[in-house]
Amino acid sequence: SGLIGRSWAMVFAAGGFRVKLYDIAQEQLTTALENIRKQMKEMEKSGVLKGALSAEQQLALISVCTDLKAAVEGATFIQECTPENLELKKKIFGQLDLIVGDSVILSSSTSCLLPSKLFTGLKHVKQCIVSHPVNPPYFVPLVEIVPHPETDPSTTERTYALMKKIGQSPVKLNREIEGFVLNRLQYAVISEAWRLVDEGVISPTDLDLVMSDGLGMRYAFIGPLETMHLNAEGVASYCERYAEGMKLVLNTFGPVPEFSGETVQKVNQALSEKIPVVPKVLDARRKWRDECLTGLAKLKTQMKSD
Repeated sequence: SGLIGRSWAMVFAAGGFRVKLYDIAQEQLTTALENIRKQMKEMEKSGVLKGALSAEQQLALISVCTDLKAAVEGATFIQECTPENLELKKKIFGQLDLIVGDSVILSSSTSCLLPSKLFTGLKHVKQCIVSHPVNPPYFVPLVEIVPHPETDPSTTERTYALMKKIGQSPVKLNREIEGFVLNRLQYAVISEAWRLVDEGVISPTDLDLVMSDGLGMRYAFIGPLETMHLNAEGVASYCERYAEGMKLVLNTFGPVPEFSGETVQKVNQALSEKIPVVPKVLDARRKWRDECLTGLAKLKTQMKSD
């Protein structure tokens, strides 16, 4: 019932589904419900609440439970949201494996643990899948659906259909790979950003501006491959024009950074001057980020309907 679990509960309730939120301590569940209520009421007030139901109707769909067996009774889909710890996740899936039937889907929110490490050896492995959300899931709709080598294709299809039904944007990976796709792209950007700052090419503040007021503007609506397509007379034309230049630049990329030493201090200082590392300030900035994401989501929805 942490940040990701609460967000998932809200997304499923917004889609009209009954949700049972499980945790080991009642006080954590009480806090989670209070947090969900506060968020839903605020979003309803500002007109950005997801789904066709009112905040009260959605809240009525969410109940809590500290008994795992009771929590999953009658469930058709289970979304695990424990901390990113392999042994902990394997333990919970081992417990679930003993009590679920043959039709429920067992899904993990893991951002980097491979399905083969999570699910291998489980009796219900064909029903297991990773549904990796982007933080925060309520405001960022992408979900990466990653199968175990033994996952039944119907599990993938049912998970994909469910994510579409609750208003998320699912993508299917044909096989597991370290970092899935989102983090592979994210780490590639972070890696080159780090090298550019480390080599003194640009300041940390200006580096972030290149993304927020440059690449990020179009990447909020189209991906890198469509960008190629539109920046020439199609992808084939783009490759014909720019392949040599791209390879020339790519060959100058350095090794994977260590993410340590002086550059950490340099980047940390620059970001801390802009956003002091104080809980109150960080929380306010995260709230601002979520409001921006909400506004962007509304704009994208409006543009699609137009």
